[in-house]
Amino acid sequence: MPKRPNILYIFTDQQSAPAMSCAGNPDVSTPAMDRLAAEGVRFDRSYCTFPICTPSRASMFTGRYPHQVGITWNEQSMTDEAREHGIGNVLRGAGYDCGYGGKWHIPWCAPMEEGHGFECVNAFDDVNLARDTLAFLRRDRGEQPFFFVASFDNPHNICEVAAGMDLAWGPVPEPARLDDCPVLPANHVPAPYEPRGAVSGRKGDYTPDDWRRYLWTYYRLVEKVDAEIGKILRGLDELGLWDDTLVIFSSDHGDMMGAHQMVQKLPLYDECMHIPLIVRPPGGTSGRCDAEHLVCNGIDLYPTLCDYAGVTPPIALPGASLRPLVEPGTDAPWRDEVVAVTRIGGPRGPQGRMVRTARYKYMAYESGTYREQLFDMERDPGEMVNLAISSRYRTVLQDHRDRLRRWCEAMGDNFGFHYCHSRVPFHIPGDAYAPDSGGVPESEGLYHPPLNRKP
Repeated sequence: MPKRPNILYIFTDQQSAPAMSCAGNPDVSTPAMDRLAAEGVRFDRSYCTFPICTPSRASMFTGRYPHQVGITWNEQSMTDEAREHGIGNVLRGAGYDCGYGGKWHIPWCAPMEEGHGFECVNAFDDVNLARDTLAFLRRDRGEQPFFFVASFDNPHNICEVAAGMDLAWGPVPEPARLDDCPVLPANHVPAPYEPRGAVSGRKGDYTPDDWRRYLWTYYRLVEKVDAEIGKILRGLDELGLWDDTLVIFSSDHGDMMGAHQMVQKLPLYDECMHIPLIVRPPGGTSGRCDAEHLVCNGIDLYPTLCDYAGVTPPIALPGASLRPLVEPGTDAPWRDEVVAVTRIGGPRGPQGRMVRTARYKYMAYESGTYREQLFDMERDPGEMVNLAISSRYRTVLQDHRDRLRRWCEAMGDNFGFHYCHSRVPFHIPGDAYAPDSGGVPESEGLYHPPLNRKP
């Protein structure tokens, strides 16, 4: 039997895909992330399943969409069945020594609940996470491979910046002068015909100078966590483990980074949804950027880990292994869309869904004026011109509505469900309700008016 690789999954919190120098960003320097990209594949069309911590993390460790494991908001526990089939338990059952360090957040940041298959070696501490990770890697385990997850909190400290709080993991440098700060993005202003459900974290009291300082601080937080990642990668080298280890880097979701005058997360705009994803296989490969395939760390990470570990997933999964896209000489059919989920403003806030195809991106929210958005991502990557209001794009719009309908049906999603129409499991924009609702079951009538129900 071929030797199975060690596996190291490193991920940050709230890092957008462009926030790396290997992505061509001149305002940030990320040598550790760049090193992984230079010896692996950086996926430039990579998305998360949900732009907030707990749901996204639950997807990554189960390979399923958040609603499929009982999670639709932060600080909710996954189902017992999902925990049993989580990647920690699966790889531990396959003989891997499984360890976890850093922020967990399913449901709490720390401690990790029992029963996930991981030994927790660092409860929640960015300052000492690299040290504790290397201590785990140094253990003498003979021929037994390891699977370790290093989960950093930063650049999530940008939330504290927006709230005027001190930074938990230490300060970052201040700009010497304002003209050292990044210029504002081209999509800094709010977009016309924006759904009310798409708005979260808009900072109307910020001046342009405030926004530039915000971006400066965000990039310094990214550099701060990159330095910690660099310690882990150097340790892999020194321990002679570099060539025998699969290293994957990603983030749970992004940050609005001042786009549309918003901070933090939740909207379905690319700043929140488009996350870094780099796969560096054992022994490395010629560094390249995959700008073609639509991938998702929430549903594709789990099958990728199983593939490299030589494990058959115990249940059917919506995603696929990235290995054929990473290793030269291999190929496989791939999806032509990625779907993601959000909820704005709280556990009972309006839900939204995103369908990303090769050229277009469609977003729909449960309620509100202009509750649909359609963008041509080739001509309008900043998502400023909403084509959903134009009859010229009616065919494209309907195609994406139909894609969302098919996805809801396949995934058991209840997007748009209304308590009056219990026979309609989901309701896509453009659809009409049946004249006869079928009657409201007594249990449903207890809730008024949940445009959401438990899956």
